[in-house]
Amino acid sequence: MLDPGLIELSSDGNLAELKVIPNTHGPLTVDAILELLTLPEFCQLFPRKNVIEKAVAQVNKVIGQDDGQYELFFEIAERRDAEIAITLSDDKMSAEMTLTAPWGGKSLTLQDILRALKAEQISMGLSKVKIEALLAKLPTLAPGESCSEVFAHGKPAINGTNAIVERKVPLARERLLQPQERADGTVDMRNLGEIIMVKPNDKLMVKIPATEGTKGYNVQGEPLLPIAGKDLKLTAGTGAELLESDPNVLVATVAGQPVETKTGMQVDDVLQIKDVDIGYGNVDFKGSVLVTGDVHEGMVVKSTGDITVMGFVDSAQLIADGDITVSKGVIGRQLKEDQLSTKLSAKGQISAQFVQYSELQAEGDILVTKQLLHSHTQTAGKLIVSDANGRRGDLVGGVAQADKGVKAVIIGATAGTRTEVFCAMKCGELKEELKQLDHGIKHMVVAKLNIEASLNKLPPKAEWQDDALMVEQVKGMLEEKRRITEEWSREEQEFNAIKQEVENYYQEYRIEACKHIFANVELHIGPAFNRTQREHGPCIVVNEGQEISFDYSNRK
Repeated sequence: MLDPGLIELSSDGNLAELKVIPNTHGPLTVDAILELLTLPEFCQLFPRKNVIEKAVAQVNKVIGQDDGQYELFFEIAERRDAEIAITLSDDKMSAEMTLTAPWGGKSLTLQDILRALKAEQISMGLSKVKIEALLAKLPTLAPGESCSEVFAHGKPAINGTNAIVERKVPLARERLLQPQERADGTVDMRNLGEIIMVKPNDKLMVKIPATEGTKGYNVQGEPLLPIAGKDLKLTAGTGAELLESDPNVLVATVAGQPVETKTGMQVDDVLQIKDVDIGYGNVDFKGSVLVTGDVHEGMVVKSTGDITVMGFVDSAQLIADGDITVSKGVIGRQLKEDQLSTKLSAKGQISAQFVQYSELQAEGDILVTKQLLHSHTQTAGKLIVSDANGRRGDLVGGVAQADKGVKAVIIGATAGTRTEVFCAMKCGELKEELKQLDHGIKHMVVAKLNIEASLNKLPPKAEWQDDALMVEQVKGMLEEKRRITEEWSREEQEFNAIKQEVENYYQEYRIEACKHIFANVELHIGPAFNRTQREHGPCIVVNEGQEISFDYSNRK
């Protein structure tokens, strides 16, 4: 070890001073000087390694020279107080504190930490227990050693929930999946029970309102505003009303058949007919139509509500503003290459047990519980060809187009009947809608910023509060800002919903076969296409990277 007399404390006690004569005490090494700093009087001091390295180089350089006979002086260590470092997360939702033990200097107190928090403007979500635990740990650390802890957490805003509407009465179409049970426990598909009817004051729908959400804050106390839930309009159609005591409850005002609309329900007068044939004539009724028998060849039935047929529809045309439900079968024949003799068109859903050589168009889902044969189906919703248990449901021949996916027990036939299935063809339209919404939102942001800039340029309120015209202008700007903010929030919600739909488009909208897909089935999912060359077992068919992919993982 070097002579301990070469090192001493400075007059104020804050520095370790090394005094050496190169020709007498050299050569030096870094380790030798660091060994001097292990002496009890200096071991708590922070080594200045850059100064030590400089001292070694400078001393060793002049050994044996005339300059080496003169004393050199270096401040090789110093006292350092304990340190506080606070790191704020990028989103300001958490803060971490690091305490570094002193090198022979002052330790830390709670007051020191409070001053550091004030300097960083951290005031919310603090954990006193964690701060005190850090302080208690500090004396146990070696000089320069650190301990860290996340000691503050913000509270995220909780977005509001969207309004939802709960229907309290069944609809005619649901009877297809609820056949009557016989005494022996079997079910009678010919007897689907009584037609659904309601009486005055029967509850039809209940709306659970949207919520505003809960405000949050970051660790600096800045408020975080929630996105309010999206409201739904509950509308009373003909024969229904919203309760005066509770406008979220929709009740019937007359007896009749409940019909679901886009924004609520109505109660229709029901025109009950045994058979629609040449003897009765075509039907065009404002309300719902119940045909207890059949609709015969060449006849047309139009309704502003639902159309329910308890028997068959044979080479006829049904047009409904609501749902179309056929308890038995829909039968047609091919007139020309692309023309079929039976046409069903509904703004709601279409439900039937059996369909052949018919054209079905619906804005809602299409449900066929037994067989859909050689028909042209088109829906903005989902096409389901299956009974309630998923045991039977054949989609064979024709063209099936369903924007939101197809589910069938069997697709195609063992004979290799050409069957075309299209789904998920609207992704491009959704992306364009997303682009338009984004454009609109950006315009609103600019408009809001312009209004805020104009408000910020106003002179003090005292200078214009008695000027009626000025007051009116300011009120107008504030009202316009409020309107833009609300519209912005609504469009932002719609943008996020469509964005999520686009992101999950091909995972959500797909083709599912519960038992088989046979050969010669043309599968179109968006731009992806595949014509099956063999039989496939239970599978889900998806568009993966613009290629048709068969997923057999759910095989039973």
